[in-house]
Amino acid sequence: MPFATHHKSDPRYLDLAANAHGAEKAKMMYRAVQRCPEGPLRMVEIGPGGGAAVAHLADLLAEEEPRDAVELTLIEAPGVESESLAHAMKTFGRVGTCRLKQGHAQDLCDLIPEPAHVVSASALLHELYSYGGGYGGIHTMMRNLPRALAPGGFFAYRDVYAVDAPSLHEHAVQVYEHRSWIQFIRMFVPGYLAEGTHPYHHASDDVVVRQDSRIVPAERLDPRKAAIVSAPIGVIREIQRHYITARDHVWRRGALGFVPALEGLSAGDWIDAASGHKRVHYRLFEDGSLTRQHYAMLLAVSEPYGDHFTVDGDIFDDCTDAALTEFLTLVEQGGEQAEVWQEWSVREGRETYAYMTVDELVADMAVKSADQGADAVILPRDADDVVREPRRYYNRYLRKRLSAPLTDAKQLILFSRVDLGDAVGLTEAMGALRRVCSKNSIARVHSVISDRI
Repeated sequence: MPFATHHKSDPRYLDLAANAHGAEKAKMMYRAVQRCPEGPLRMVEIGPGGGAAVAHLADLLAEEEPRDAVELTLIEAPGVESESLAHAMKTFGRVGTCRLKQGHAQDLCDLIPEPAHVVSASALLHELYSYGGGYGGIHTMMRNLPRALAPGGFFAYRDVYAVDAPSLHEHAVQVYEHRSWIQFIRMFVPGYLAEGTHPYHHASDDVVVRQDSRIVPAERLDPRKAAIVSAPIGVIREIQRHYITARDHVWRRGALGFVPALEGLSAGDWIDAASGHKRVHYRLFEDGSLTRQHYAMLLAVSEPYGDHFTVDGDIFDDCTDAALTEFLTLVEQGGEQAEVWQEWSVREGRETYAYMTVDELVADMAVKSADQGADAVILPRDADDVVREPRRYYNRYLRKRLSAPLTDAKQLILFSRVDLGDAVGLTEAMGALRRVCSKNSIARVHSVISDRI
């Protein structure tokens, strides 16, 4: 599947959607920096997007004592450009030097002149899987990391939480009763299975859709009737994850007539943070995107707040799904809304999130990083280097829409380059593994390390 360079460079994507977690990524990098020795500092960020993490990192570094030299290299796919990234690079100039190189993550060692003290990446696995050669691309990146990192260096990695199941091919059953979800399945699943890069090609990976107790092709689903889908749990996860990304894209494009605040202080106006219940801040546009019915309904349940409106998050989700149903209907009818759907579909609607649980990711990283002959292994050194943060707002929404929702969360891991001759470092790392990995994975990692020592 070709990389959607044009759509990945769209300012609405790079400057908004891809920047949503810049502060989070920057904090991970800064935590690694604080554990680096004094002296010159070389850092790399893979896939900087619109540069939010670059700008946040500059702010954090500006608060500490200046180092002798700070160098940040940004690795972006060829052809992907962003004005906001260029601005962030200038901002970074107050704490060090920053340069952009075009290339691919699996070629990292060829793109940097010498090993880095800190390498950072976010959601890299699914990009590599979808565009960089499947699992082979992922494993190549893992094998190259020891050479890309300086002794004692760090790899800060952030991704979506993986399905905790024995296999992504294990079948699961999901019941869909909400019209917007059923309509989305009708439009998304056939194209994803036919054109996307994914591993669901075996005879046992078939997707079976039922309505009125009869098996029907996904493309012939009736959105007005409940549907039961039996499919590999990985496909169920793709439906869930892609619905959320499509909904967010349509929001950001203003295609429903309203745009919620998804970043900044307004995005964190919690009614009850523990349960994911929030107050949504949004802007409304009288441009004909909404029917009068949707427009009147949303205003009736909202309150003015300065130059925008606020509404209970649960009510906002109901209004969104009703408007999204209308949007998807117009897309299928060939309306001008089809352009917005096509943007999302080309950019990420055929991608596969190469889900790896923390157990799988940590073990695979250790095993593959030891494959290349380097005298080091890539592992977290402390159990606190592995963090899972639930996405409470999305989980609340999913619980209200699906019969058996899969947990939506972020997993953040700070890997270290541990020298195979460092007995203390290896002991610490194996201790960390006992907190986050299965016994089988620990034995697998121990066996590889023992063979190399």
